[in-house]
Amino acid sequence: MIFETLGPIDYHESGTGPTVVLVPGSCSTGAAWRPVMAQWQNEFRCVTTSLLGYGGTAERRTEGNADIAQESEIIESVIRRAGGPVHLVGHSFGGLAALAVALRQRVPLLGLTIAEAPAMEILRAAGEMQNYDAFRNMSGAYSAAFKRGETDAIARMIDFYGGNGTFAAWPQRVRDYAIETTRANLLDWESAYGFHLTPALLASIDVPTLVVWGEASHPAVGRANDLLGRGIPGAVRATIAGAAHFMIATHPKPFADLVSRHVGESSLELATAAR
Repeated sequence: MIFETLGPIDYHESGTGPTVVLVPGSCSTGAAWRPVMAQWQNEFRCVTTSLLGYGGTAERRTEGNADIAQESEIIESVIRRAGGPVHLVGHSFGGLAALAVALRQRVPLLGLTIAEAPAMEILRAAGEMQNYDAFRNMSGAYSAAFKRGETDAIARMIDFYGGNGTFAAWPQRVRDYAIETTRANLLDWESAYGFHLTPALLASIDVPTLVVWGEASHPAVGRANDLLGRGIPGAVRATIAGAAHFMIATHPKPFADLVSRHVGESSLELATAAR
């Protein structure tokens, strides 16, 4: 655990080797990475954390005052504690926050992996309003349902990502935690819509980058991540066959293999550039 004036931040590390900082998505904690970490069998020194309002990481945001920079700050604290430079890997909203860290350039990164980021603002910047509106319609209906007292309103968001019936198929304890953290998730969406991504911003990233999305993901999610990969110079784009949004749980091996390969290639690229 990291203790700061604004509250604690989850921090856990295990293994040896190159340091990989793993940032989970919404309604989750660092434990979400266990299936992926198990595939690596101690190949890396894995550092996990939780985003604001999840696990042991204290909330710092309020409605109307939720900014992606607040997420970046806690990830930067984790990287400093880990003793960077590190390979930064983020899934879902954690992927969007990891992208923000790379853009801020306040901590040293050896590589960046973004998986299934809700980067809807790049869709708007590209004029792809049908895909952008898919995000807007879902999040608007979800927020309205919660405000009128629909306890499991978050199921609308989960099913958007995973397909109809995804939320209902989750174990009860997982559903309960998603419901419990709905307010934090709505702040995540506020942060995401306030993160005004542009092609010019993406073009400024000079970190070896891998962008991953699922073959079976929602088309708007896939397209947003495709645009991220196309906009970041030299980025590698990859899809995982049969996977949808929750790939780190459902398809941990192909995901772990992609990241492992990217870490190796990033390290080689940087070593070659340093000669």
